Amino acid sequence: MQFLGGNREVLMLHHVTGKADAALSAPLPSGLTLIWFKEKQEVRIDGQPYAIKANQVLCLTEFHHIESGQYDSARFIRFNRSFYCIKDHDDEVSCKGLLFYSASQPPIITIPRAEEEKFELLWKMFSLEMATADNLQFEMLQMMLKRLIILCTRLYKKQHELLDVKTDHIDLLREFNFLVELHFRQHHNVAAYAALLHKSPKTLANLFAKQGGRPLQIIQDRIMLEARRLLRYTDKPVKEIAYGLGYDDIQAFSRAFRQNEGLTPSDFRVNKELGSRHAVKGSIAN
Repeated sequence: MQFLGGNREVLMLHHVTGKADAALSAPLPSGLTLIWFKEKQEVRIDGQPYAIKANQVLCLTEFHHIESGQYDSARFIRFNRSFYCIKDHDDEVSCKGLLFYSASQPPIITIPRAEEEKFELLWKMFSLEMATADNLQFEMLQMMLKRLIILCTRLYKKQHELLDVKTDHIDLLREFNFLVELHFRQHHNVAAYAALLHKSPKTLANLFAKQGGRPLQIIQDRIMLEARRLLRYTDKPVKEIAYGLGYDDIQAFSRAFRQNEGLTPSDFRVNKELGSRHAVKGSIAN
């Protein structure tokens, strides 16, 4: 099922058992995807293995590469920012909210048994509305997508211990991650992002320290994630990749890549099936 609006708004709704439709893997500019796995599934995202449990939701942006041609049972909700962000949302349920652009690792949410009925009902309503073509369809579909994002955001906050974090702190963390997504090719240091946020680097460092992280590490992880993607999925020369990621010379890029990945860019490309030393099993316990 697919909705196409008059201003290039796109919403796709598919329940996949078996091979995924080509539309689900085709590039969608500014596309965002929620995949609700009804059964456990092994997938690879950007070369990293993820063991997804039944009733987990995976949140992906247009920049993620998911490698799985077969699905036991998975529900895809795919949309572009024109569809949802046609309104200027700037809160936790916006397209730059907690579920998207939050980290280099895609968020995974577990649907508790007590919440399954809500998700099932919403999916049924979604499906019915996709078949109702009238002048209210767009608004109705937007409302249901927002409802889905709200449900997922609530679970994400609870499962990642963010319920007690101050709202303004969460907003700052979200905005930082979104800015990193926009500017990681040009800005490699915390001071540049602090200036964009009108904060001091120390303020950012203290805020991230409370959450057990470091802003510089997020920047470096995002750069290395893009480097791995380009080495894995393109034939671009290493020199071109280095310059495209903001490095002045290939040696600096090679040093940084080896320090993070444990091997040179050229060796990674040859042995890309080995993946990264940062590989994780991306599941969350119920």
